[in-house]
Amino acid sequence: MSIRYAAAAGLMLLLPACAGFGTGFEAPTVTVNSFRSQPSGGALPTFEIGLHIVNPNREPLALEGVAYTIRLAGEDIIKGVSNELPVIAGYGEGNVTLSASANLFAGMRLLSDMLQGPIQTLPYEFEAKLDLGGFRPAIRIRESGELTLGR
Repeated sequence: MSIRYAAAAGLMLLLPACAGFGTGFEAPTVTVNSFRSQPSGGALPTFEIGLHIVNPNREPLALEGVAYTIRLAGEDIIKGVSNELPVIAGYGEGNVTLSASANLFAGMRLLSDMLQGPIQTLPYEFEAKLDLGGFRPAIRIRESGELTLGR
């Protein structure tokens, strides 16, 4: 019987601690601040994607990893992951550089669609999942808009 009471008491102590994980936490702001083509030795082009992260919280933001997708006209052109991320200080900001390769078949579908007729704008989407590790839920970021092609 005493083991049951000890386990119940332990759970009672853990519940308030778990409830405190989500209080007052604000999602960081993530923006794409650069997108560059890189020299590639292979058949697929590679890109360098620069992210700027602003941490509006008191605690440092120690990211475990990031998974991201860049879509053009609904096609998943670039997908990638990284676990080499800096710690963003509390009330601080920092830059993250990601490297990724293009999806050849999605690029070919996009090119085929573009050859069907003149396109003035190209819709884009950037999605990222930032893993905070531990018991915190992942932060999901979505940025979208349109790129103007020619005038």
